[in-house]
Amino acid sequence: MSDKKYTIQDFQDVTADGLLPRVRELKADGYRLAQMCASKEEEGFQILYTFDKDHVLLNLRLIIPEEEEVQSITAEYWPAFIYENEMHDLFGIKIMNNALDYGGHFFKVSEPTPWNPKN
Repeated sequence: MSDKKYTIQDFQDVTADGLLPRVRELKADGYRLAQMCASKEEEGFQILYTFDKDHVLLNLRLIIPEEEEVQSITAEYWPAFIYENEMHDLFGIKIMNNALDYGGHFFKVSEPTPWNPKN
């Protein structure tokens, strides 16, 4: 790849209501789910959904308050259940309609939501 398009990344902000429609568009356009990750932010949580198509990454950035629930994307991308259970167990992020919900027992942790201890 002489043009190094694999170094291109696009970040797009998305709302909780707009997440699932946008994910469906990406799936229809041939994107694959590359990864999901969360981080604790002052205003709540930031969740990054990274998709890949032809070695170009597209990141959806969702920022939510701690008490807000997020719609699962497992109906579109089955492997997302792993990331969603991880975010639930480690941060306490509430995921609605996860196709395979471990109910807080995906990881064996010494304390609930260790990456968000005040939760």
